[in-house]
Amino acid sequence: MKFIKVRTRVVVPPRDNIYLILDQFLPRLREGDVLFITSKILAIHQGRCVKINSSVKKDYLIKKEADKYIHRRLASYGNFFLTIKNSTLIPSAGIDESNGNGYYILWPQGIVPLLKELRVYLKKKFKLKNLALIATDSHTIPLRYGVIGISIGSCGLEPLYDYRGKPDIFGRKLKYTKTNVVDALSAMAVLLMGEGNEQTPIMILRGAKFIRFTTKSSRQKLVIPYLKDLYAPLLKVFEHKK
Repeated sequence: MKFIKVRTRVVVPPRDNIYLILDQFLPRLREGDVLFITSKILAIHQGRCVKINSSVKKDYLIKKEADKYIHRRLASYGNFFLTIKNSTLIPSAGIDESNGNGYYILWPQGIVPLLKELRVYLKKKFKLKNLALIATDSHTIPLRYGVIGISIGSCGLEPLYDYRGKPDIFGRKLKYTKTNVVDALSAMAVLLMGEGNEQTPIMILRGAKFIRFTTKSSRQKLVIPYLKDLYAPLLKVFEHKK
């Protein structure tokens, strides 16, 4: 199993073309590859960019984009809202200024449909049967410094490996354990992509024999309803978008 970095040209806000970037910089894909693409270049492809100026209030954009939020006046870092968007815990609804060239970059819209569209194109282009795509971003996790990668959309693979009913090393059947495959792989992909001027917004995973490919919609299998979540008592403090 190996990760292959794909260095590209600068992807330019407020709008650029992901298809031209893939055609120019993506090496030939192979059967069973997994392709990681950062949310930022998917958003720029859609034109999800807002020019930074005095008439644009970032707080307004965050509240508009977030599904739920904790206001930044209650946060330890006053520059950020803590938000939930698309069942993901993320600072400031994923809105980012880094590598934005004077624009706020929002999250892409319809992430899974967009990935499916790209998957159809790439499967046809490279004559593949099994190919998976994962959209990534960076987020923070409680009680840890530093950002870590997470998936914000995926298609073409089963996101979970289910251990329930399988024995541990002493023969005891496991009751709850599922491995989150897509986020574990996204953490490594984002680490290798980098957070600065690396210009590697695309990563290929090759030779991962444990990936289970599928043509069915599978992303929703990853999402836990709020009331069933282990962290439900903490999630209650988030305000619904008004």
